[in-house]
Amino acid sequence: MGRFSIPKLGFLLLCCLTAVTEATYVKYKDPKRPVGVRIKDLMSRMTLAEKIGQMTQIERTVATPDVMKKYFIGSVLSGGGSVPAPKATPETWIKMVNSMQEGSLSTRLGIPMIYGIDAVHGHNNVYKATIFPHNIGLGVTRDPQLIKKIGDATALEVRATGIPYVFAPCIAVCRDPRWGRCYESYSEDHKIVQLMTEIIPGLQGDLPYDSKEGVPFVAGKKKVAACAKHYLGDGGTTKGINENNTVISLNGLLSIHMPAYLNSIRKGVATIMVSYSSWNGKKMHANRDLVTGFLKNKLKFRGFVITDWQGLDRITSPPHANYSYSVEVGVGAGIDMVMVPSNFTEFIDDLTYQVKHNIIPMSRIDDAVQRILRVKFVMGLFENPMADDSLANQLGSQEHRELAREAVRKSLVLLKNGESADKPLLPLPKKTTKILVAGSHADNLGYQCGGWTITWQGLSGNDLTSGTTILQAIKNTVDPTTQVAYSENPDADFVKSNKFSYAIVVVGEPSYAETNGDSLNLTISEPGPSTIYNVCGAVKCVVVVISGRPVVMQPYLSSIDALVAAWLPGTEGQGVADVLFGDYGFTGKLARTWFKTVDQLPMNVGDPHYDPLFPFGFGLTTERTKRN
Repeated sequence: MGRFSIPKLGFLLLCCLTAVTEATYVKYKDPKRPVGVRIKDLMSRMTLAEKIGQMTQIERTVATPDVMKKYFIGSVLSGGGSVPAPKATPETWIKMVNSMQEGSLSTRLGIPMIYGIDAVHGHNNVYKATIFPHNIGLGVTRDPQLIKKIGDATALEVRATGIPYVFAPCIAVCRDPRWGRCYESYSEDHKIVQLMTEIIPGLQGDLPYDSKEGVPFVAGKKKVAACAKHYLGDGGTTKGINENNTVISLNGLLSIHMPAYLNSIRKGVATIMVSYSSWNGKKMHANRDLVTGFLKNKLKFRGFVITDWQGLDRITSPPHANYSYSVEVGVGAGIDMVMVPSNFTEFIDDLTYQVKHNIIPMSRIDDAVQRILRVKFVMGLFENPMADDSLANQLGSQEHRELAREAVRKSLVLLKNGESADKPLLPLPKKTTKILVAGSHADNLGYQCGGWTITWQGLSGNDLTSGTTILQAIKNTVDPTTQVAYSENPDADFVKSNKFSYAIVVVGEPSYAETNGDSLNLTISEPGPSTIYNVCGAVKCVVVVISGRPVVMQPYLSSIDALVAAWLPGTEGQGVADVLFGDYGFTGKLARTWFKTVDQLPMNVGDPHYDPLFPFGFGLTTERTKRN
């Protein structure tokens, strides 16, 4: 018998190897299989706890590898300004993201988590990232190809820190500038907002020609999953009050606030975020007709729907008053992923209880998890779950800064240029004896960038990140023989006694985000008005307004020689000087109506009571100049 032992042993080994191979081969891990097959296979293996874990998004401050593993957490996020360390490098970000991912991959099924972050005007939480103009300025450009390039650059900078998912773009149609998020909106006109959805293929990649309607698409490791937000009607609330009630007919809702979502879905947007606001008194986070009925069933959106920060809590007033009810109606409405973000065991426990007691059907959980897994499979997260530092050099690259500078130039709107067309003040001469630069915003990178920059509310000063202030840009641009004097708030005597050739006054709003920016008066902050009067009363002046929306300017207009709306231009202030001094011409046209008084609000183009200071579409132009 001994002579048969070796062949028999070989046969047994072969059988064992075959069994092991069959045991380790699973369809969901095979990238050659269709996504639908992979989803079905993985779903068949998942427990209720694993499914609910996928629906849970938690904040990085509570996300440890052990938490990821124990609760099968599907997603982690950085809230506004939530960073692994002050002035963290790409490598520090990557190390943090990977440590959490290792926890997810160590679970029974090894489903990777997806890390998300607000990248609303570039990778805005991250030190030394390129900060692009906020959307209100980009809408002015009416240049979808520029916006697509910004999406591409943003995707590279986000991936440079190991992150594959961004909560952008905001495709709100801001109908009232009193809203604190108005600068996150491209325009009051949905047609411009629709044009600007071209940022989505910039972020995610161009949709393949044979893609199915509504199916998400992300083109690999240099692209990120995008998130169209905030569904639906967030820009139409009464008096522009953040998170409030949008009172409008269904026809109005669909014709003004919905069109950009159609474009986003057609372009393969991976996720959609629900709005805190209500429609005719019903919270959007609880609106099954619009989330499931319209978005998922009618529009055939196949990505996943995510809440806003503590979005379920805010279904009740006060927030979190009846959390189990909020979970029931929110998940029941069709929300797939819940941005908890901290008290995640409460969410998991409540949802588990409701499924086990048939309050929420298992079919609803399965729909949510299928959608989340679809995005993860489509973007290649199962094949490439770990971040690497191969793109670290993309963060704040010179190429991206030049792109941002171009965006600044194209986003400026020239509202006044001299007393008459034949006596323009702009472009300014580079070579002259002495010029004055004044105003609270002339040498303040934080104000220039606005909210959602390094921190949630933004910062004042020049220590937040790398960039060029408008003052520095002016100094860079004028002739070396031209003397530049800077005084933040000079008195009239100082201005008169110094014999300046002309002055550039840069004033505007402080930084703010969301509700903190809600304003019923829309005034520029002090000492802005007194600076305008002191300077412009004594010397020829151009006033540059740094703001997240149109602000009250009518009282000052007669004393101002030239007026420029610069919005919130970001880190590349050189773009402002490029146009002031004629290296490039002014081309921007208002994408928002500029009111005379706040009593007129809301006032949008096409309204019967339309009587603006500067109408929608207005913008004087200048030519590039050779004089200087």
